[in-house]
Amino acid sequence: MKAVVTTGNGGFDKLHYGDVDAPVIGPGEVLVKVLAAGMNNTEINTRLGWYSGGGWHVPTPFPFIQGTDCCGIVIESFDSAHAKLVGSRVLVRPCMRPHGFSSMINVWMGSDFDGAFAEYVKVPASEVFPIDSSWSDVELGSIPCSYGSAENMVQRAKVTASDHVLVAGGSGGVGSAAIQLAKARGAKVTAIVGASKMEEVLSIGADAVIDRLSDPLTELGSESVDVVIDNVGGPNFERELEVLRRGGRFATSGAIGGPHVNLDMRTLYLKDLTLIGCTAWDEPVFPQLVSFIETNAIRPLIAKTFLLADIVSAQQEFIEKKHVGKFVLIPPHDE
Repeated sequence: MKAVVTTGNGGFDKLHYGDVDAPVIGPGEVLVKVLAAGMNNTEINTRLGWYSGGGWHVPTPFPFIQGTDCCGIVIESFDSAHAKLVGSRVLVRPCMRPHGFSSMINVWMGSDFDGAFAEYVKVPASEVFPIDSSWSDVELGSIPCSYGSAENMVQRAKVTASDHVLVAGGSGGVGSAAIQLAKARGAKVTAIVGASKMEEVLSIGADAVIDRLSDPLTELGSESVDVVIDNVGGPNFERELEVLRRGGRFATSGAIGGPHVNLDMRTLYLKDLTLIGCTAWDEPVFPQLVSFIETNAIRPLIAKTFLLADIVSAQQEFIEKKHVGKFVLIPPHDE
């Protein structure tokens, strides 16, 4: 099959598109024909070595196939018990809890084992979710990682209709997902975005936007929001804690704006704030996401599609951060 193999930490020269052996399934596994695979910051950061030195819990298994997002069709099942899945269009839950949901140990397709930047991928049968939706393969392929990470934060932060939610990085995959998922619960949402992307972010449901170059505390005022959803980090972190009301919740799943932040411990404890780190997805996250898709409570945001063979061009454009929504890769299928 055709696939993109990432050979190690480094530049675009570490991405090799070509022929590799197709995966062979074993007990408890199914084989999925990949129809569309979204692209995320995680794939780029993994290649660059961003998680090295303790950021990720196990060494990256180079060389391997990345690709955390997958919409596909189940074409083979090892066990007869899962044969009913064959022929189903599915989404793959990329964040897997191999020791059960009572343990926070997690592994990720496309980070810990071969993923969806290929014609075929093998996964545990428990991690594929048949989906009944009129959305296109590309639209579905844009969802799993970013929307799952956002839904996990929204659930962990216990967002309700009475909350005012501040979403950092509102034009990115996770941020735009968090806006929609908070709005689906009836919350008021303010998003932090670049000036050129404000209208697009308002169009997906944000009630208000503020420029990412401005000071959130100046724009919103002290103790003005109940929840912050942030996968950006960076210099705004301190100010985002200041805008939280007493008893507020801050949920994070990333640090694309910078992993090191300043924290005044007095702000944290005097305001009774809760900081919530979110990587391992809780059990209700993906079923809820599938439900939102099937009821059209959310909508996909596709910035651009690329052929899988053009992954270098896709990643080069991705890191310019001029887009709103997701880039999606399309693998070849000649049969």
